Amino acid sequence: MKRLIDWHLERWKIQPHRKPMLLRGARQVGKTFAVRKLGKNFKNFVEVNFEYLKKAKTIFEKDLNPERIVQELNILLSVDIIPGSTLLFFDEIQDCPEAILSLRYFYENMPSLHIIAAGSLLDFAINKIGIPVGRVESLYCYPLSFFEFVIATGHYRLAKAILEHKKDDPIADIIHQKGMELVGQYLAIGGMPEVISRWIETQNPRECFSIYQQLIDTYRQDFNKYCKEHQIKYVKELFNEIPRQVGKQFKYSKIHGDYKKRELAPCLDLLCTANVVYKIHHTAGNGLPLGAESNSDWFKVIFLDVALCQAILGLDLGTWFLNPNAEFANRGAIIEAFVGQELLCYSTPYRKGELYYWKKTEKHSNAEIDFLFEQQGHVLPIEVKSGDGRTLKSMHLFLQTHPQTPYGLRFSSQNYSRFDHVLSKPLFDIFSLAHEDQKESLLSLLDFS
Repeated sequence: MKRLIDWHLERWKIQPHRKPMLLRGARQVGKTFAVRKLGKNFKNFVEVNFEYLKKAKTIFEKDLNPERIVQELNILLSVDIIPGSTLLFFDEIQDCPEAILSLRYFYENMPSLHIIAAGSLLDFAINKIGIPVGRVESLYCYPLSFFEFVIATGHYRLAKAILEHKKDDPIADIIHQKGMELVGQYLAIGGMPEVISRWIETQNPRECFSIYQQLIDTYRQDFNKYCKEHQIKYVKELFNEIPRQVGKQFKYSKIHGDYKKRELAPCLDLLCTANVVYKIHHTAGNGLPLGAESNSDWFKVIFLDVALCQAILGLDLGTWFLNPNAEFANRGAIIEAFVGQELLCYSTPYRKGELYYWKKTEKHSNAEIDFLFEQQGHVLPIEVKSGDGRTLKSMHLFLQTHPQTPYGLRFSSQNYSRFDHVLSKPLFDIFSLAHEDQKESLLSLLDFS
């Protein structure tokens, strides 16, 4: 299964001035698999899992001398760690904070050794001890994007046709229909690697859905690892209720139970740190950076994966296969979450992705833009329409009140078109907004030489 992250890791491997790499992202998004895949291109691949191999932690307790650490790892693991020909992988590194700190000295004293570190709850450890600034770099990992899903399921010609399409002209009906059919499949299957692998193997949706129940249980079991005892009940409540507020401005008052914002807000931040959910921040959208005019009290929330979100709600994911057109019209909030997930996947992987939306601040106004997006120095408004999406009152209002904005974007189930200052694209073409850092990695998915 080819991933966008593979291209970035391959490029890191050959950089003459590379730094130790931290892979960051939620549990089960494919971090370990990507590193093991890269390890096949080295003479030696050495994996140290600190959760599994408790003895390894004691090696870092004496001091952070790379030469001594490597020597003792060689003895403990009965391997040869050779700079220049070995990939050393520290997995679940959050269980050994000293190993995170040691990365600085590996960079300074043993720069020729390739080191990658990852951990499902790594960001919690980083928040406590920090990271060696300027001595390590990060790559952020997400579930498979839709474009990766298309490639993984063998639709190379379709992916190439969409990638090469001239965006202002309608695409051939057969391509459009197939593209939307696959969007429906993706909305049911989601982007979690294990689920997609099972789908490719069995083509049985029910087997895929059962994996999501296992994943949900895994994420819930993690609560005990990063929550204080009194916070667990709040995190559980948020985890279960957030899917009901997808597509809406998040309100703590909507959470069932007699809870207060001061109790729930820190727990929502914990879920964000675990990369299980992402906030969509409100911004005035008058210029860049978008975060300069954000309002911390106004935000929306999406889950890391649309199928996971629907599974928590207990929705019947099989209907995406039976009648996808009806589902596109009826599940607008899920379609909006899908677009947000896609925007994160195609953002630069070298910093944590951020999402923004716009809402008119005057009372009694319901004007809202689903996403604001930065492209080539401009702020672009993005509307997501689950049905025909012919009404664009909020879009036109935004364009009128933000004259510096060149045009707006609408994503829907409709074909490509342009009217006035609004460019319409099908939901399968969100990758056209990919950050410059991702464009070559997208092309690499089509290279099977």
